[in-house]
Amino acid sequence: MTDSEPSVFDATCSARHALEIISGKWAILIMSALGESPMRNGELMRRVGGISQKMLTQTLRELESNGLVVRDDRGTVPPNVEYRLSGLGQSLTSTLSVLDRWAEENFPALDAARERYLQQNPKR
Repeated sequence: MTDSEPSVFDATCSARHALEIISGKWAILIMSALGESPMRNGELMRRVGGISQKMLTQTLRELESNGLVVRDDRGTVPPNVEYRLSGLGQSLTSTLSVLDRWAEENFPALDAARERYLQQNPKR
């Protein structure tokens, strides 16, 4: 690898910032939900269980500002705003689907390992 090649291991490389944007729990879940179909705010709140309105708004703004999500404000009263993945965001959907399936398939093993660890290390 040369010094000019992007590397997420280089603290000064913008590729690391890209990872930071998409690696948060809420960003992954929101983008996965929007990969299914465009959604309004309330639909996203229901689809992404446990997220607060504040966190949903913050995460959508960050994803929008980085070109991963498009906010479509129809300019109506009452407001009708829909969110969808941009082309760049859509380019992540297959990767996120693999990650989602891995988590769904492997959470029992993770839970069991954590339980064993806690039993073996009760003071940690």
